[in-house]
Amino acid sequence: MSNQTSMIVYNRAVLQPVIDMVIDGLTSEHSKAAYRHALDGFLTWYLATGRTRLDKATVQAFKTQLQGLGLAPSSVNLQLSAVRKLAGEAADNGLIDSTLAVAIGKVKGVKAAGQRAGNWLTKHQAQELLNLPDTGTLKGLRDRAVLAVMLGCGLRRSEVAGLTFAHLGQREGRWVVVDLLGKGQRTRSVPMPAWAKAAVDQWAARAQIGDGNVFRSIRRGDHNIGDGMTDQAVADVVKSYAGELGKAGEHLAAHDLRRTFAKLAHKGGSSIDQIQLSLGHASIVTTERYLGVSQSLDNAPCDHVGLTITA
Repeated sequence: MSNQTSMIVYNRAVLQPVIDMVIDGLTSEHSKAAYRHALDGFLTWYLATGRTRLDKATVQAFKTQLQGLGLAPSSVNLQLSAVRKLAGEAADNGLIDSTLAVAIGKVKGVKAAGQRAGNWLTKHQAQELLNLPDTGTLKGLRDRAVLAVMLGCGLRRSEVAGLTFAHLGQREGRWVVVDLLGKGQRTRSVPMPAWAKAAVDQWAARAQIGDGNVFRSIRRGDHNIGDGMTDQAVADVVKSYAGELGKAGEHLAAHDLRRTFAKLAHKGGSSIDQIQLSLGHASIVTTERYLGVSQSLDNAPCDHVGLTITA
């Protein structure tokens, strides 16, 4: 470590601006909130312990403390990911030596004891959810269109909130959500089923809109339409109808509709790689986790190759 960085005392005055830089570098509001919470927790712990260094031993101690609280592996790993990003930002700004940042990056996450299955709806339950909004009202038409896009395209709630009419186009004779910018700044195009496009069209016709954001807030009954919706508002739409599904909707969140899309598509015969492309996963392993896919020796890929050898 250089003499300059070794003389720095990493107190709140030093670390808080770096935390702010980490948050400002994120694009998703959900990620910003999660990282802000994680780094605020790290800073509170760090200052309470009286530490003055930011190094691998410090982060290892933080990891041990998190595990001692009985947090889920996913929660621990999120907080460690935030701290690694903090170390990288600190190195970029000359606050710690780059070798320390690399060492901090090698602090391993916590392995999950099992694979979380998550929540999803059956085809019957998904159809029931889609039929719940009162389409005799403007709000009901909007809500049905929101649910249709989530169940029919597997979009994240932030992607639904940011969806514009410019995203909707025809490719090869079908409707597609074109050039959608998603998580990790990855751009993808997502096929849209005819029934989801019909739900969007009926909402747009009643709302008399055709450009800008597809989904808008509605105030003063069915009369005052805003310019857009937040991703939290999209989540609230899901939550408001989930309660009407009974036990199936008790813990249903917006992201579970994305998982439902993947599950129903796979059960309907769609290949995993095509589901991956629609979801925008960087790795097919993530898609496999969504689906809970495991290797089948009864119906293996090799059984469908169709080749033979002569005796």
